[in-house]
Amino acid sequence: MNNLPAEKNRRVLIIDDNRAIHDDFRKILSPGTNLSAALDATEAALFGTTQAVQQIQFEVASAYQGQEGALLVKKALEEGLPYAMAFVDVRMPPGWDGVETTQKILEIDPDIQIVICTAYSDYSWGEMFEKLGHRDGLLILKKPFDTVEAFQLAHALTEKWELHQQSRQEMEALESRVTERTSELRRTNHTLQEEIVEHEHAEEELQWKTGVP
Repeated sequence: MNNLPAEKNRRVLIIDDNRAIHDDFRKILSPGTNLSAALDATEAALFGTTQAVQQIQFEVASAYQGQEGALLVKKALEEGLPYAMAFVDVRMPPGWDGVETTQKILEIDPDIQIVICTAYSDYSWGEMFEKLGHRDGLLILKKPFDTVEAFQLAHALTEKWELHQQSRQEMEALESRVTERTSELRRTNHTLQEEIVEHEHAEEELQWKTGVP
């Protein structure tokens, strides 16, 4: 498994056929964005200081149809630079809708965290979860979304993605150590068995030479 990059993965993919939505997300998440005074005040109350929150910068990519989004997820994964999360609109005519897009993306990258954005949905929440399963990496955001809520989701889910990767690496490292230790014990046991056999042969040879039973 590839090692995690030194910096946290803040790569976010926006999949929506409305270009204005992309502009809205970039204003909230992109580097160099000056957040509004209201957002600053809310974040200061939630996180302690506004300055610490503003240092969190997201790398935002855009796709305007579901198929395009799935291709970007696949390409990013192949390049070893996966997206930590995606905001996916429900209605994106004429191609895949948000639910189908989410299904395809999760088949490509099961680790990605997804927020489905919906205003007028063709699916009830129950139908969405029936199609997609009750996954802990899947949330729903109602449009028009609140700026603070969108920022919090991006922050929380990218952190969650990072923790999941770290946990997986630690588990794989533990399994590797267990496998290595098991191999060492097997080699030691094999060596010990050989030494026992050699010792028995030496005793038998000594007894034959001395005639002592």
